[in-house]
Amino acid sequence: MSAPRVLFIGGSGIISSASTRLAVERGLDLHVLNRGESTTRPLPDGVTRLRADIRRPETVREALGDLEFDAVVDWVAFTPEHVQTDIDLFTGRTGQYVFISSASAYQTPPSRLPVVESTPLRNPHWEYSRNKIACEDLLVRAYRDDAFPATVVRPSHTYDKTLIPLDGGWTALERMRQGKEVVVHGDGSSLWTLTHHADFATGLVPLLGHPRTLGEAFHITSDDVLTWDQITHTLARAAGTTARIVHVPSDAIAAEDPEWGAGLLGDKTHSMVFDTSKLRSVVPDFRPTITFEQGAREIVGWYDEDPARRVVDARLDALMDRLVERFRVG
Repeated sequence: MSAPRVLFIGGSGIISSASTRLAVERGLDLHVLNRGESTTRPLPDGVTRLRADIRRPETVREALGDLEFDAVVDWVAFTPEHVQTDIDLFTGRTGQYVFISSASAYQTPPSRLPVVESTPLRNPHWEYSRNKIACEDLLVRAYRDDAFPATVVRPSHTYDKTLIPLDGGWTALERMRQGKEVVVHGDGSSLWTLTHHADFATGLVPLLGHPRTLGEAFHITSDDVLTWDQITHTLARAAGTTARIVHVPSDAIAAEDPEWGAGLLGDKTHSMVFDTSKLRSVVPDFRPTITFEQGAREIVGWYDEDPARRVVDARLDALMDRLVERFRVG
């Protein structure tokens, strides 16, 4: 029996790169379609590389030839137009199409916790999330009306060693090392779920080609739930320093920086805790094992390997100075 043939569109990003490695390790016949190989996250040996631009469907058809797949995963679809292109390309060519949505599509703020897959989708604050919802709506219709074999996967805040899961990124960590205060939204006590991309992969890869996933949605998240203050202090310890936190209301941050504010009001302001029972019903051995303490050490270690990675955003640093001065207590 031949190995399942799977196509990843993308495959070298923060979330997808661990799934690419795991798919190869588990013996899938993995094809990766993108415009060129990432230098930050190179593809592993054993991958069949296809060079094309998914935004130019004619190049995709040329690259694919007459290939058919047991599963196709699009890691870089963000709008209904992107998804419609995929439907046109892969109808009749794949047994499963996996759309990578976002847990930020869930009702914001949530009316009850934990969040389950049947939690309503509604996010009035963040266009990114509304676009993901529109993509899901399109796929629901395609499955219902035309039996297009869609599966929806909703990651939450998934990180690798290159992603600091704190607003401000390295700018915030550099401030900690310099003994300066850092901004944490709200009062720092809302609960947040962080998922290492290697743990995400152990949930995603077994879904590929799984017969009980068509027409269904699954979120894939860790059980590692921390407050934002805990996240900040954990990163500070990994960086060999301490965090001096100044709490700033999310709407005040949004008034100063609408882009930062959209991600807060549309996502991070609210506690998000997930029930993964549905995923475990089809992937019984899904057991996230990587704590954020371990992840934080990986992150700081990666940034400290190369000074060129430790970039401070001067605009954001100045904004944090202003917010700290305005909201510092005592």
